[in-house]
Amino acid sequence: MGDVLAGFHAAWEFESDSVLIRFERGIRTPKLFQALGERRIPLEAIAGVTLTPGKRGTVVLRAEPRPGADPLMEAADGQLKEACDPYRLVLPAERETLAEYYADELRDRLTQQGPAERFLVDAPEVPRAFKAYDAKASFDGRAVSFRWFWTGASSAKWKAGDQTFPVADLSGVEWRSPEVFEGHLRLLRRTDSSVVPVDQDPASVVFGLGYGPVHESLPFAAAVLAAVRSAGGVPAVQLHSGRRDPADVAERIRHLGELHSAGLVTDEEFSVKKAELLAEL
Repeated sequence: MGDVLAGFHAAWEFESDSVLIRFERGIRTPKLFQALGERRIPLEAIAGVTLTPGKRGTVVLRAEPRPGADPLMEAADGQLKEACDPYRLVLPAERETLAEYYADELRDRLTQQGPAERFLVDAPEVPRAFKAYDAKASFDGRAVSFRWFWTGASSAKWKAGDQTFPVADLSGVEWRSPEVFEGHLRLLRRTDSSVVPVDQDPASVVFGLGYGPVHESLPFAAAVLAAVRSAGGVPAVQLHSGRRDPADVAERIRHLGELHSAGLVTDEEFSVKKAELLAEL
């Protein structure tokens, strides 16, 4: 097709076998979009296309990625806010007719449905690095390294020492958005199925206010996940931790109390989370 449809924060270029999404740079553009720069989405990675009314006189054109086709969306696991969805193109309502034309054109070219057997969209490029609350995380394409900060790392992590995890030893990753309480990045290891709290697990880093932001930690997680799958890693499975150690729960409640006292957690959030922690005893 070769045509370009420009919207807010991005422009889509329609090609014969893919859609090239170029994200704008600017203070109003979500930082995740700026970090991604541009992404080529093969048509075989798209399951469908929708066009719906948006907010304040806009329409939203969205490509629906096939499950398993995009490492970024697999790592995000449904946690991205709507405004940060890289598959959404927001346009002025007066372009609805034009958007509907391109939506129909795309639908006519789609031939694949259901989960993809492999990643079809390229992962964010490496090397990558970001600062978590308790460590600096880096990935060179072959191994993930955690270098602990003495000001943030738990005694368990500090005693374990800095960590390096070859991709071949991993089975997947678990990313929890830093925009919710207890955000983190956990590496899932082939030889260790045990689960301990992330602040005690040397294969995990903890996020926090200003640490591990989405635009840094999510592309990092996606790059690691793609490398793991390429190396033959098995899909990540849901792990259940069982009951926690009472001392760990007490420490978490203490930390929660500090956040509450500092005004970073509301009274309601404090009560709800405290009850959740106590229920784990």
